Amino acid sequence: MPALSIQNAVKRFSNGAIALDDVSLILETNEFLAIVGPSGSGKTTLLRAVAGLEQLDSGTIRLGEKAIDHLPPRDRNVGMVFQQPALYPHLTVRKNLAFPLAMRKLNADEIQGRVQKIAAQVGIDALLDRRPHELSGGEAQRVALARAVVRKPQCLLLDEPLSHLDARLRLRLRSELESLHRALPVTTLYVTHDQDEAFALADRIAVFSCGKIQQVGTPQEIIERPANEFVAEFIART
Repeated sequence: MPALSIQNAVKRFSNGAIALDDVSLILETNEFLAIVGPSGSGKTTLLRAVAGLEQLDSGTIRLGEKAIDHLPPRDRNVGMVFQQPALYPHLTVRKNLAFPLAMRKLNADEIQGRVQKIAAQVGIDALLDRRPHELSGGEAQRVALARAVVRKPQCLLLDEPLSHLDARLRLRLRSELESLHRALPVTTLYVTHDQDEAFALADRIAVFSCGKIQQVGTPQEIIERPANEFVAEFIART
């Protein structure tokens, strides 16, 4: 059974623009799928629809057997990391990580155990008593990633999480993200404007244009057998 299934998703904005035009996409358990495409192609809109931050006009979204398109974000069991870390500025790193677990009413011992474990896996255990303003950009993004996965979501949604970092740090965190996915496998939908990131990280890639999927395939398939002229030209820009 697919881990995440998006069927015939349609989203129109109030000005009449079509952001998603009959989009269907299936992710298998623990698959890492990257979405690439030009600005305005519908990449982030799809991610936000899965998270519950955008409501579809039609279509369905399922996590496993459960339809989630009618549920509020807090009930969807997904974790999301944005372009900016979006940490709670008044809380320490420890409390930022603990917050989603406390909201689910886990007991204190389990919260402490999970926080310590994920902090060690992401390499932020030395930062637990700092506040966000005391962190570098890379450290803050690691904390945001840890906060998204500490709750053990069924699906992890990443919206260009490395785009605001400098090139050297972006390469470093890309490698760390790949290692983390191997250590803590979770079905992952990753939006990026950087084709190099997509080819380095993803099991499969979906190429978007004008709210439609132009092609879905492995990196090798997309490079060797582009489905149309748009895909060939877009990938050639890498």
